[in-house]
Amino acid sequence: MRAVVQRARGASVEVEGQVRRFDGLGLVVLIGIEPSDTTDDADWLARKIVALRVFDDDNGVMNKSLLEVGGDALIVSQFTLMASYKKGNRPSYIRAASPDIAVPLYEYFIAQMEALMGRTVGTGQFGADMQVSLTNSGPVTICMDTHRKE
Repeated sequence: MRAVVQRARGASVEVEGQVRRFDGLGLVVLIGIEPSDTTDDADWLARKIVALRVFDDDNGVMNKSLLEVGGDALIVSQFTLMASYKKGNRPSYIRAASPDIAVPLYEYFIAQMEALMGRTVGTGQFGADMQVSLTNSGPVTICMDTHRKE
C-alpha cells in the first residue's frame, strides 16, 4: 500500500454533489493499493499514520500525533499512486489492484483507522470522480509505502 499523508487545517472531498469535510487539524490520506497488499499492510499503515508525530507541541515542534491533538482524518482512494512512468510519458496503472482486491482492503483500512481513532473518519468513494480540497499546513506531506518501511 502506498499513502500520501498531508497535514491539513481543513479538508473536503466532494463526490456526486455530496461533501465530506473537516475544519480543524487533521490528516488527508490518499491510498493506493496493489495486488500483493494484505490486511497486515493496512494494519501497519493505519497504526503508523495515527501515531505520526507531525503536529506541533506547545514549543512549536512537530511532536504530537493525530490522536494527541484530537485531529480528524479524510481518507481517499487513489489508484494513480501506483503509476509506473518508467517507459514513455503515459503512466501505466497495471500495478494498481483491481476493485475486487482493492475495495475490501480500502474498507478494511478505513475500519482500522476508525477503530484506532475511536470515531468515524471522512472518506471518498472508491472509483468515483472526486474533488479533493485541503489547506496543507506547513506544508507537511509524507509518502509512505508498506513495501519500503522507511
